[in-house]
Amino acid sequence: MAKDRDSSALAEIAERLHQYDGEPLRVAFLARGIDALTQVAERLDQSELGEVVASPSNADALVTALRQPSAVGLFSAADPLMPARLRGLQARDTLLAAEGGTLTAEEVGEGLHLSPQAIEAQRTAGRLLAVSIGGRGHLYPAWQFADEGLLPGMEEILALLEEHPPLAKIRFFLSGNLRLDGERPLDWLRRGELDPVRLAARTFGEQGAA
Repeated sequence: MAKDRDSSALAEIAERLHQYDGEPLRVAFLARGIDALTQVAERLDQSELGEVVASPSNADALVTALRQPSAVGLFSAADPLMPARLRGLQARDTLLAAEGGTLTAEEVGEGLHLSPQAIEAQRTAGRLLAVSIGGRGHLYPAWQFADEGLLPGMEEILALLEEHPPLAKIRFFLSGNLRLDGERPLDWLRRGELDPVRLAARTFGEQGAA
């Protein structure tokens, strides 16, 4: 029975892959990805595979697999920066999941009673904070909004952070800041204490400022 289930799962995956037959770049990416996963799977023992399979999501399963002792050194020769890259991806996703996660432009528009086009115009003008997700648009951190709309002071602070990329801006708001007694700028904004956050934003990125 277990063998039948395994064969059925592989057949389902193969069927899903056929939907990309007319997209050579996507097929090439999937081929390389499957090859890399096969190399990992060949290395892991049964207990390690069990831990991977128990992961709550596919993304977590991938990271968990690469962290297993049996996978050590698998990619280091080809890419010695792989561990750092994985840590960077995890740090990015942790930032985006914090404080309520993210919203789509449609969800933001519903909350602000604006069209998705108006939301896009606000983002382009730097009045809303968002992270690109490629051709699927942008995601907006939920914590920048309050009950009555944008968190008071947010637009002004975003203007002061204009030269920084979106993820750096998110890190500014969600990280402890020495100029704010180790507290996060977001917490000060929520209390309505804007002046210290202005100073922290003006010096963000300077050595020893964060």
